[in-house]
Formats: sequence, C-alpha cells, structure tokens
Amino acid sequence: MNKIDEANEFIKQNKAKVNPKYRLKYHLMGEYGWINDPNGFIQYKGNYHLFYQHYPYDAVWGPMHWGHAISKDLVKWFYLPLALAPEEDYDRDGCFSGSAIEKNGKLYLFYTGHIYTKKEKNDDYKQVQNMAISADGIAFEKYEKNPIIDVTQIPDKASKKDFRDPRIFKIGDTYYLLIGSNDEHGIGQILMYKSIDLIKWEFVNILLKGNEDTGINWECPDIVRFDDRDILFVSAQYMRPNGIYFKNTHSSIYFMGELNSEEGKFTYEDYWLVDYGFDFYAPQISVDKNGRIIMIAWMNMWETDLVTNRLGHNWAGAMTLPREVLAVDEKIHFRPISEITKYRKKEYSLQDLKLDGEMCLETIGTSYEIDVEFESLDAKEFGLKVRKGKKEETVLSYNCQESLFIFNRDRSGVGPKGERKTLVNLNEGRLRLRVFVDVSSVEVFINEGEEVMTGRIYPDSESINISIFSVGECRVLYLKKWDIDVD
Repeated sequence: MNKIDEANEFIKQNKAKVNPKYRLKYHLMGEYGWINDPNGFIQYKGNYHLFYQHYPYDAVWGPMHWGHAISKDLVKWFYLPLALAPEEDYDRDGCFSGSAIEKNGKLYLFYTGHIYTKKEKNDDYKQVQNMAISADGIAFEKYEKNPIIDVTQIPDKASKKDFRDPRIFKIGDTYYLLIGSNDEHGIGQILMYKSIDLIKWEFVNILLKGNEDTGINWECPDIVRFDDRDILFVSAQYMRPNGIYFKNTHSSIYFMGELNSEEGKFTYEDYWLVDYGFDFYAPQISVDKNGRIIMIAWMNMWETDLVTNRLGHNWAGAMTLPREVLAVDEKIHFRPISEITKYRKKEYSLQDLKLDGEMCLETIGTSYEIDVEFESLDAKEFGLKVRKGKKEETVLSYNCQESLFIFNRDRSGVGPKGERKTLVNLNEGRLRLRVFVDVSSVEVFINEGEEVMTGRIYPDSESINISIFSVGECRVLYLKKWDIDVD
C-alpha cells in the first residue's frame, strides 16, 4: 500500500472507535483523528470540495495529510479518499496547507512540503511549495518536478524556514501565489510570486509586512476582490492584545485596501479581526458559480485544551459553518450560508414579549438555530443562555452601559473557560442575533453579521435548556428556534 491507501484503510478500520458525545451534527469534522486548517476550498464539477489538514492516526497534530470532503450545499458533507500524504523527499514530514484552482478541466492543488533537517525533528526545518493534479477531483498525482518553488527562491529579508500555505489566484493570464512568511526578526509578512504556466514561478515582492503588534509570523494568506476594493486575510501568530481584542493565542485578521499586482504591493488603511470569539483560525475563501464569496475556517485554536483529545474520544477539530462575505461600507459583514435554512425542523416561536428577569423557553436542544431580536428599553443587560443545565450554561449577553456583546463560557462544561467581548452599537435600540448551536460549538452572528463570535463548548449531555434574560426591562420583538437536522 502507498501512504494514502494505508491511511484510508486505517480510518475505515478505526472510525467506529470515535466517541460521539461531542460530535457535531451539521459541521464538517474528520472521520477519525485530528483536523485543522481548511485547504483547497473550491467549487469543481458540480460539487464544493473542501480539503483539510489531517492526521488520520490519532487525535493529535502529526505528519499532515490532506483529508477531503465534498458537498452540494455546504452543509451536508461526504467523505472522499485522502488526497495527499507525506511520502516524497519534498514533503516527507507533512503536506501543509494550501489552495486549489481549476485549469482546463483539471483540479490543481498547491501545498507546502514540510521537511525536518535534523533527525531530532525540532525547530530545524525547511518548507517548499508543491503541486498535485487531478482529472476527476478525487485521485491526485504529485507533479514530477516538485518542488515548484524551492528555498533558493526565498528572497532576502524573509525567513528561510517559515515559508508556507500557498494561496493561488489568477488575474488576466497570470497566476499568483501568496505565501505566509516573516522577516526573521519577529514581524509577519506575505510574499508574492507569479507564473504564466503554474510551473515556473518568479518572486514579485513582499506584498505586505506587518509591525510589532500584528504577530511574529503570518500564515494562510487569502485575498478577494470586491467591486472597488481588495481584502487581504492573514492568520497572525501571537498578536499583541489590544484592550478587549486579540486575546487568542493567534488571530485571523483582514486588511481592506488595494492590490497592485504589477508591483506586488498591498496598501491599506486599517485592519480588523475576522471573528471576535475563541475558536476561529486559518479561514479560506471560495467564490462559487453564483459569485458568492464564501469563507470557512478551523473551529479550534492552537495551544488550548482540545477536550476530545484529552478525553480519548479519538477525534479533534471541526470546521465553522460556511459564511458568506459581504463588503459593507468600510468593513466586511458575514451571513450564514442560505442553504442552512432548508435543514430547519420543528419551529418554535414567540413575539412581542416584555422581559425582566430570566425565562426558560419551552423548547430544548443540542443542535439548532435561534433568530432573535431584542429592544433594550430600560435594561442594563440582556441576552441568551444556551446549553443550560443544573450547573452549566453558555451566556451570550449585551451590556447596554458599555455597548459590549459578551460571549462567556466560564460555566460551559469541561472545556476552556473565559469570555470574549466586542463593541456593538445597537440599531435604534435593537440587537439581532442569529445563533447556531451544534453540540460542542456556538457561532453568533451579530446585527446582520456586522461581527461574528465563534467558540467551542463541552457541556454535559443533559444541559439542553435555553433561556432568555434581562436585567431591567427589555422587549423580545421575536424569537424563532429551529432544530437543524441534516440526516
């Protein structure tokens, strides 16, 4: 057997050993073992394809393979055989993150080969860029002359080690690759290369360099063009906290500005977080046949307690619900993909309710969507409590005095604790939330997706209640809740 066949056979023989307690119902996970970054997100031959960083043998990070799943609607996913495995000299210690593009009916994957340069497999490593090609989107053959970009093509003033996560895109007749990097002195940056044939690549420029606040290394670059602006995404390692923001170990941020592809430069005025919660990293974008710009990300965070691994459940990691990206004024907004609505079941609703105190809803669940709009009136604080039990609850609240939305998971179960905050202005005294709860995850879209907060939670299976609350009087203009069922 080759490495891919070995991994596929192992998954087949062992996936029944996965403990289902915290498995999500309408989010993509691996069948067995570990997953992290989404890769190669593309619509190809009638299906959405999503690849992902995958260690199929254990629920820990290991030599990276590429897992592979497809979907017609971005909600219900079907597993395909693994696409890549580390087995060549140029990727023997891992097939790291990358992206995909279609050319002449074939699907091309671009990925980073990770190679340790000493037997101890410590921080002595090098990284090169490789390509694999498929005629059917299922079986991939690595390009015979990999690597397509070697370490000799890394420019001065760029790390000779951290050189990864190629993002492929095309402008006119020219292909471009963005690659995550740093300047060897603790400042993250993005490198830009170009090609006319996907084989011979030429360094263009350092596209954008950060500063002392924006992380020591940049990973997983992505870029998208709206009508009058370009948006550059990077996942920044160890950003400096700034007040209530950038509290996670690593942060995914975006710059809104302008790409000059000829000079290989990106100019911008400001940057923002992509997601204001706990567990969101390495987002990747795909533009589908309808022109929608769709984003998906890893719904975990490095250097935190990965509960399903610790408890021996034989799996770790999940993807976010795909979200559509919209340019609104000087920022971007997000909304859940519209396809999720076709999986709604058992609607529960109430409307025009004045509330002062806490009210337990006459509905329960572990995998559902809530759409609710509050009017603040005289309240000091109001919100929702989900996955609520005798001793557990996850609290989503709005502090009217400080104009802060707060996601608190101090009592969310056996996982990591803490809270995340973001400044949110009410719209004529109103706050709308779309909340997606899925067993061990919560995603909150705030005020038509002005901001999103994502977090993993690990409550007891009996914590199934939902309540609304207010300190002082508020009005619940409406609340609708649906179970989400993809079976």
